[in-house]
Amino acid sequence: MRRRALLMGASALGLAAWLAPARQMRAAEARVFPVVRPDDEWRQLLSPDQYSVLRRKGTERPGSSPLDHEVRPGRYDCAGCAQPAFSSRAKFDSRTGWPSFWQPLPGGVVTADDRSFLMARTEVLCSGCGGHLGHVFDDGPKPTRLRYCMNGAALSFHPETA
Repeated sequence: MRRRALLMGASALGLAAWLAPARQMRAAEARVFPVVRPDDEWRQLLSPDQYSVLRRKGTERPGSSPLDHEVRPGRYDCAGCAQPAFSSRAKFDSRTGWPSFWQPLPGGVVTADDRSFLMARTEVLCSGCGGHLGHVFDDGPKPTRLRYCMNGAALSFHPETA
């Protein structure tokens, strides 16, 4: 019984320590981004899937985005504010079911700590509107060894023109 109480106490302390960075995340979310709109305007501008991902930090089902299989040269912009975020030159097939890139365009994204679902991850946000694009992981290819795993619903693709 005493062992169980100690384990429960340790678990509660561990959970409290784990959740403490949530204050830091709220501070990151409180950043002021250049593009600011009321929630009802976002709902009108975005499709339900885009709204869920960009404004509510949702995740699309793996394999559901046609952008995962897009191979043409071009640029991937935030679907919410058209901020250029990624180039097709940095895109690769991660076989995860989401469009993946090994680096963003300069100034295209910002990151924040994400401790949701009891995991430690790095969230990728649009630097223009603060919309949730996805997460970045350290299991990508050279030269950066990063994998920017993005939700296709959060991006719009613009093919290069000849």
